Amino acid sequence: MDLEAAETITLTPSAAKRVAAIASRQGKPAILRLSVEGGGCSGFQYRFGLADAPEPGDTLAQTDGVSLVVDEMSLDLVRGSAVDFVESLGGAAFQVTNPNAASGCGCGSSFSV
Repeated sequence: MDLEAAETITLTPSAAKRVAAIASRQGKPAILRLSVEGGGCSGFQYRFGLADAPEPGDTLAQTDGVSLVVDEMSLDLVRGSAVDFVESLGGAAFQVTNPNAASGCGCGSSFSV
């Protein structure tokens, strides 16, 4: 497990607070998994879900007692990113600010490199 994740990916305090609230309601550990899959309107799409524990090879970032885990394959596409939780008139969602993305879609859930 890569513990130097602070330089590779970060979880904002807003996102950590939201993960903690969701995990508490579901009776799960406060661990958010970010993965990247092929698909979406721009080529790749982000997937979020609660995890029970980090997997071997995961990169781990922690903020306010909440963990963000990213698998090795996905990390190559999101290295240097920040995961935030944003509320707006259009709704509320986790959002990835990805410096590696060459373009993205309007909803922010898919990107290309």
